[in-house]
Amino acid sequence: MTHDLVIRGGTVVDGTGSEPKTADVAIDGDTVVAVGEVELSGAKEIDATGKLVTPGFVDIHTHLDAQLGWDPLGSSSCWHGVTSVVLGNCGVTFAPVKSGDQDFLAEMMESVEDIPAQSILEGLPWNWNTYGEYLDVLETLPKGINVGGMVGHCAVRVAAMGDRSLDEEPATAEDIQLMVSMVEEAMEAGALGFSTSRTHLHKVPDGRHVPGTHAEPDELLALAEPLKKHGGVFEAAARLAGRAESDGDSDPVQEEIAMYGEISRRSNCPVTFGLTQVDLVPDLHTRVLNHVEEENENGAVLRPQTTSRQIGILFGFSGRTPFDGAEGWRELRDLPLSEKVVRFTDPSSREKLLESAEQYFQYLPLDWTNFFPLPDSPVRHDLGPDESLGAIAEQRGVSVVEAFVDIALEMDGQRIFTFPFLNQNMDEAVGMIQRPYVVMGLADAGAHARQIMDASQPTFFLTHWVRERGMFTIEEAIRRLTSDTADLFGIKNRGRLIPGSKADVNVIDFDRLALHYPEMTHDFPGGAGRWTQRADGYDTTIVNGQVYMESGQHSGALAGEMLRNN
Repeated sequence: MTHDLVIRGGTVVDGTGSEPKTADVAIDGDTVVAVGEVELSGAKEIDATGKLVTPGFVDIHTHLDAQLGWDPLGSSSCWHGVTSVVLGNCGVTFAPVKSGDQDFLAEMMESVEDIPAQSILEGLPWNWNTYGEYLDVLETLPKGINVGGMVGHCAVRVAAMGDRSLDEEPATAEDIQLMVSMVEEAMEAGALGFSTSRTHLHKVPDGRHVPGTHAEPDELLALAEPLKKHGGVFEAAARLAGRAESDGDSDPVQEEIAMYGEISRRSNCPVTFGLTQVDLVPDLHTRVLNHVEEENENGAVLRPQTTSRQIGILFGFSGRTPFDGAEGWRELRDLPLSEKVVRFTDPSSREKLLESAEQYFQYLPLDWTNFFPLPDSPVRHDLGPDESLGAIAEQRGVSVVEAFVDIALEMDGQRIFTFPFLNQNMDEAVGMIQRPYVVMGLADAGAHARQIMDASQPTFFLTHWVRERGMFTIEEAIRRLTSDTADLFGIKNRGRLIPGSKADVNVIDFDRLALHYPEMTHDFPGGAGRWTQRADGYDTTIVNGQVYMESGQHSGALAGEMLRNN
């Protein structure tokens, strides 16, 4: 007799928070059957001596809703130990959908999450109407990772109310009843929860706020009611920005958090929402956390989620630049990188491009002391003002524009810059994560394809905050990436490396763990570009008992399953 797979002699960090231990892991089929000393041999064996053996990571905040239609690997997540993802965040989903509304949902996703609408329309079959039908279609698609989803308020409201869904007037009782029936259908079909967007940052292409932004509390409370029966999580893109100041006796931030507390208590469900530190309102996140603690002491379960590093826009010749609106620069945007390098190294064309960018420069409201060339060896994000483009330009005695061009030409034109706009103070960001009720999220895999690359969050967290800074023990860090996120979303039998759990496993060479430099890849339908980022150190990633990734290369296995809340 043999086991299907045995991982030998690794340091098992089981996702529960328990201390690491040297042990073997035996897997039969898609299930872990033993953790300890395994006497039987395996049909396949992996020598994990000197390596960490962990559960696969569970990423609860992705926008891979479209990408999984043409990319079964779920890249870049697959290169960072992620084996399970949650779709449907921020209220923007592709179901339910009435016939004829597909274009609107695709264009809204592009407007909110910078995923090209044409790629979405070409890359998905769109052969569903209800959310349950959508999940059934996802189930038939080849998947390298496990996938679950929430039903989104935006799609529900459009399906129920049509163009009225975008109005600021409250929904009628009949509207709400119809929307509740759609959420009920989604939850019965296995949705992991319900999501909504309340931030004024999310808009449809014509400039109006996305459906649900102006929904009254009674609508949100009603839409959360099915969670009481079926379980699941309520997720929100919260209305915090722009609400930092109190108005007389009222505190809009407190009112927002109090509403989530009421939703949690009435529907007996956890509520999660994104929270970041912002230099513009430096105390906002601490005020939110204080209100969260008040609500949780009063019986709510509020779990704000944040990311372990800055959220920043990437700029460079391989993607977008701050000067793309300048004369001469606009024409360069769709040229191959090699041609751009030629234009910026040729003295005559360089001079003209610099001159037009200098004229355009005065209209750019950017803080150049918070605009950084991204280091490549190693890739770092703990950057200070003296490493900024503004500081470098001053040191060199040149303009910001000229410094940008010279630096962007490094690495054969592949040097990029990062402009952090959230979690600018990373010590404050990690301080949030150290609070036990704050959860790891906001990696936004699949979203902001041509702007941001944060799907690498697990690797940054483990290398920077655990290995280099020692802010978390390895067992606590792995728990945060596995069972903590899985449990919040009711994802059963994942996030722990214990007998009976699903065999989603990482074998990690912790000392070699490192980020690769972000790259612009043109692999979306229609050739649209996106930022991707790989990593070293993930020797093996296993999904449902099958080796999925080996040293960053796909094995050919596509064993991912649907994650349903039933």
